[in-house]
Amino acid sequence: MLRAIITLFAALKFSKVLLSGGTMLISVFAYALIFGVWYAVGFVLLIFVHEMGHYLAARQRGLNVGLPTFIPFVGAWIAMKDMPRNVEVEAYVGLAGPVVGTLGALACYYLARYYDSNLLLALSYAGFFLNLFNLIPLSPFDGGRVTAIISPRVWLVGVPIMIAFFFYHPSPMFILIAIIAVPQVIKAIKYDSKAPENIEYYSVTTATKWKYGSYYMMLIVFLSAMTYEVDQMLQVVRSGNSL
Repeated sequence: MLRAIITLFAALKFSKVLLSGGTMLISVFAYALIFGVWYAVGFVLLIFVHEMGHYLAARQRGLNVGLPTFIPFVGAWIAMKDMPRNVEVEAYVGLAGPVVGTLGALACYYLARYYDSNLLLALSYAGFFLNLFNLIPLSPFDGGRVTAIISPRVWLVGVPIMIAFFFYHPSPMFILIAIIAVPQVIKAIKYDSKAPENIEYYSVTTATKWKYGSYYMMLIVFLSAMTYEVDQMLQVVRSGNSL
């Protein structure tokens, strides 16, 4: 009986790894049809690094979470089997993804400079931009999870940013995100800081708010600078190739 239970447990764990790995391969295949194999591999790995930041942070805070699951052209997520106990835990897990994802993009950037690789340079740009985009202060983005520690009303700032992104680069993905974000916007509008459930979940010290707010802003400034710098470098590469 014990052996059967252990075998079943091992099979369940293997199925989770198989799901994560299988959806990764499907994403690589889908992106490869448009961008080529090696760019697709690098791009999916950068998403994986970002999601593992969330995964490790959640596990560190004692939350039961699943391995990343991927959907081509949408992204990836980790299944939160345990919800954060308070807004500080939510902000910690939310911030970890962009932080670790930025380290992955930086690795591509420095390897690109060392090996003079345009492919790695393009991947670093994708990494910097995606992590910056994820910091939009609106749930379900990571930025919404981090800025909730200040106040859920900060999510209202993310609405015009999302609209600007849509008009700058129209995409069905933005429509999907907008549908998911609508309940969060309503929640932000109706947010009552004096409600007992909100006091219990959102009450943190001013110092904690300043700490996460500072980390959030520093990461935005850094990612904005790196996205711009790499974009300028890629423009030089493209102009050189067109000669």
